[in-house]
Amino acid sequence: MDNSKHILCIVGTRPEGIKMAPLIKALKREPWARVTVLATAQHRGLLDQVLSLFDIQPDVDLDIMRPNQALPELTARLITALDEKFAELAPDVVLAQGDTTTVMTAALVAFYRRIPFGHVEAGLRTHDLDNPFPEEMNRLVAGHLARWHFVPTERSRQNLLREGIADTAIHVTGNTVIDALLEVAAAEWPLGIPLDPSKRLILVTAHRRENFGEPFRAICRAIRQLVDRYADTEVLYPVHPNPNVQATAHELLGGHPRIRLCEPLDYAPFVEAQKRAYLILTDSGGVQEEAPALGKPVLVLRTETERPEAVDEGVVRLVGTDQARIVAEASRLLDSDGAYSDMARGVSPYGDGLAAQRIVAVLRNALDTKKVEN
Repeated sequence: MDNSKHILCIVGTRPEGIKMAPLIKALKREPWARVTVLATAQHRGLLDQVLSLFDIQPDVDLDIMRPNQALPELTARLITALDEKFAELAPDVVLAQGDTTTVMTAALVAFYRRIPFGHVEAGLRTHDLDNPFPEEMNRLVAGHLARWHFVPTERSRQNLLREGIADTAIHVTGNTVIDALLEVAAAEWPLGIPLDPSKRLILVTAHRRENFGEPFRAICRAIRQLVDRYADTEVLYPVHPNPNVQATAHELLGGHPRIRLCEPLDYAPFVEAQKRAYLILTDSGGVQEEAPALGKPVLVLRTETERPEAVDEGVVRLVGTDQARIVAEASRLLDSDGAYSDMARGVSPYGDGLAAQRIVAVLRNALDTKKVEN
């Protein structure tokens, strides 16, 4: 008789692939766990890149992505497709990470089918449903449907306690993104883009839905103003494939000799770009976690963050989308060695590289796997 536990791990976007990879690999080493990887492919090419890097092949691929897909359509298709697969696969546990539409719908369908759901990177909050949109709502839904809440920090745990989540359901594990980052950063990777080693590299990532329109145009104008002001700087901006981002980025930043717009980088080259960067401008959640661990100052192009720990440590600063504010904060770091060194301290409040092991231990104990191992 097979007493193993069927664990269904769901990934939809590149950040989910990065952060679930260490957990998937750790679970596959467990004798009691039968692991199935389901890719919704909410992001198609970006997800494929990172799964390949970690040598993970999805067992099920929903290929859900459509060009410029609207949230209601995406949500409806995910619910229907996931429900069919959950019925077919009959997992003992569903695991998903973060705050995407994939995660929210996976939690909802698992709830409907009475399948225990584990939420990786639980408890992040801005307490503002509009920032980030729709991610704040997604993680609230997932967070109130989960049986296990794997939180990265004590602050995340406190967020859940204030919402009435039982303390026994919350496990402070650190963030699996640091597990993935440390594995990849230990090697040197070809960047594949010629950069001037005599220039200070400003790495940019900007694609948040709530910044579309004038806020994103202001970000682009600030980037161009900075490069024009500082002749010893060079910008590398891997541009997100969303048409709302592509058109504006190329309109306002294209053609400048020291601004390099490129396709999104695979994860390993992107880690290499972070290692080479002098300064990072981003609206990404994952970069807020990764860059401080690499000793890189981060200016966050948002007015709120669900990752305040690095802000409290002084290695990340919220600057919003105001052009003058972005330029002023970046100029402070480019002009002052003292201001720069204060932020470039290599502090990692989000983990020590052992988060996946801690999550596996919780599941091992919760699922009573001793009889499987003996």
